[in-house]
Amino acid sequence: MSADELCYAGIRELGGLFRRGALSPVDYATDLLGRVERLDKSLNAYVTVTAERALADARAAEAAIRRGDGGPLAGIPIAYKDLYATKGIRTTAGSALLADWVPDFDCTCVTRLQQAGMVMLGKLITHEFAFGIQFPGHRFPPARNPWNVDHIPGGSSSGSGAALAAGLVHGALGSDTGGSIRGPAAFCNLVGLKPTYGRVSRAGVLTLSWSLDHTGPMARTVEDCALLLQALAGHDPADPASSREPVADYAEPLGRGIRGLRVGVPRAYFLEGADAEVEKAFEQALAALRLLGAVVTDVEIPSILASWAFLAILMAEAFAYHERDVRAHPELYGDVLRERVLAGGLILGSEYVQAQRLRARLQAEMLEVLRRVDVLVTPTTPKPAPTFAVVWDPSFGFPKSNMPPFNMTGLPALAVPCGFSSQGLPLSLQIAGRPFDEATVLRVGHAYEQATEWHRRRPRI
Repeated sequence: MSADELCYAGIRELGGLFRRGALSPVDYATDLLGRVERLDKSLNAYVTVTAERALADARAAEAAIRRGDGGPLAGIPIAYKDLYATKGIRTTAGSALLADWVPDFDCTCVTRLQQAGMVMLGKLITHEFAFGIQFPGHRFPPARNPWNVDHIPGGSSSGSGAALAAGLVHGALGSDTGGSIRGPAAFCNLVGLKPTYGRVSRAGVLTLSWSLDHTGPMARTVEDCALLLQALAGHDPADPASSREPVADYAEPLGRGIRGLRVGVPRAYFLEGADAEVEKAFEQALAALRLLGAVVTDVEIPSILASWAFLAILMAEAFAYHERDVRAHPELYGDVLRERVLAGGLILGSEYVQAQRLRARLQAEMLEVLRRVDVLVTPTTPKPAPTFAVVWDPSFGFPKSNMPPFNMTGLPALAVPCGFSSQGLPLSLQIAGRPFDEATVLRVGHAYEQATEWHRRRPRI
């Protein structure tokens, strides 16, 4: 396997090479760091490269493998969205306010993947405090989409998407408040999982919105996401929202197929405003699921338009979190973010309560639908990745998105590649399921992925 092929190898394949002694984790980490140095100059995926830490982790993993106690993630390179606190390594949140902050602790997710033997390559750029778009004049340059550097890689886990698509890491962690894992996965031809609210700890991850934030894995295949989730999932007393729900085996069910599984298609809202190419790719994906034996039926979610209440909740909670800092140091916030954070202070308490009431109704209706079907499928995004020129236009606001409904309801949702536009930009399928049933969501995603070739395509960089 050539070096260019190896950097796109799956976690199981790469781990097998390590355990057979066919490849040294230390040598591979060294080679991958060289690739980052060569290619990231044009992509800006990494805000901090931790070369010394990577080699130390790789040596520890290699020793564990030789002792026979290295698990499936031992020696696998990982990188973290720069919201994840890392002990002794700066954690900027993409913000001038925290540009030089060096935590004295690791967040829970970093600790768990360190214990699993993963090799930390560095920290990946995020939109400022994971909110909105990374505008010009920002403290850090924006990550660029390896499929076309004139187009955004999605946000706010922009560096995670760019690094994975370019073969600069084998797994990444993102955060998802309204689509910030699934959006970059969709725009970069990747797999991204927003787990059930409370499934993966948020302790030590900088907050955007307490009731909407999720943490989770991003990778190039569904199996890779399942393996990462296995190490991440489980109760954490340091996160007040963390669930005690038992952790399933996420990898074992992947090969069972989906014959007889019931797939619900909520067309209202999710297909409104979709590009013709997105709609065509979505219908072809439904046809593929039918060929795999799934029973595909249309379903209705009456309160789906209540998803717009998402913005009231997000902005009010973001203002509550940032109020002290944005008043004390307004100059350290980007112009657009500062305006949006302060706008959150204009939301009345009554409006916030009504938004939460609409949220509860939407959640109840989705759970009712999910008693009749096993998963819901939609396009992940209604359009392919836009250009920087479009999103940097001052008139660009909050575009319609297919992802916030699953933040509002806390349900697990997965983005999987499902095609390309005529301009060569990735398209994506979103699969959502019942609370804490990530195993079924991943199973459907894996069956579709393995029946198609979209995830095997690579950008020319």
